[in-house]
Amino acid sequence: MNEPATSACSKTRNPFTGVEANAVGVRVDAISKKYDGVTVLKNVTFDVQPGEIFVMMGPSGSGKSVLLRQISGLEYPTSGTVTVDGMDPCLEETRYRVRIGLVFQAGALFNSLSVYDNLALYPREHRSGGEASIREKVMHALRILSLEDAARKFPSELSGGMKKRVSIARSLVMEPQLMLYDEPTSELDPVMSATISEIIATLKNEYSVTSLVVTHDRALALTIANRVGILMAGRLVTLGTADDLRSSTDPRIVDFLNPKIDIEHPRFKKLEAQEKDTS
Repeated sequence: MNEPATSACSKTRNPFTGVEANAVGVRVDAISKKYDGVTVLKNVTFDVQPGEIFVMMGPSGSGKSVLLRQISGLEYPTSGTVTVDGMDPCLEETRYRVRIGLVFQAGALFNSLSVYDNLALYPREHRSGGEASIREKVMHALRILSLEDAARKFPSELSGGMKKRVSIARSLVMEPQLMLYDEPTSELDPVMSATISEIIATLKNEYSVTSLVVTHDRALALTIANRVGILMAGRLVTLGTADDLRSSTDPRIVDFLNPKIDIEHPRFKKLEAQEKDTS
């Protein structure tokens, strides 16, 4: 499952109707992003192929979530370009023509709405059929993720893992061609993290949905991803298959994927020494 996507993944099947539509690719071309003069992303370039599971990893503060905001169209890059299916994701026309689902790190569910109404909100606002049609879509999305019994519950009644699954189900109701995941397994126990990883892989295998995941989760990246990139200090330092990363001799990659605990020479003291040397 770690091979790059091929032209066989050029179609995505609507999970509700079974109708095929064009899957979408993503192109990130030399983008940089600055906030208040601080450069967070630095000349980042890569492609995501239609139907691929692409995972971006990196330490905290490396720019992963900022990158996702540029791809989702929530922000413009300071320089460079992002295209989804050849179009600017910030344009309203793109949002009309390409269905993009975004799974937020914290779920971003509306606490005042039931699970059912959280999922029904998008089709109701966009007048996507009558209430009977909306109910069919919502309940089908909940069934896909084994959440039927949670339909009338409120977010405050859900576990962290259920909230993540509800957030994914809400994106499925949009009938997405591209799914963007921001730390989908954060704050979850190992079993639920594995479950979320299996869900992402299933959406690829059964519906050929293009998926771009930013995460710290080594197991997710090295198990289900077609390709993995690693961001460090805003730069893309490597890009390849899971096997490429496992065989890397770059000390930065080795230490990130397999950090050693050294009580005698703790890394935080090394960082303190480096900061003193540069001050």
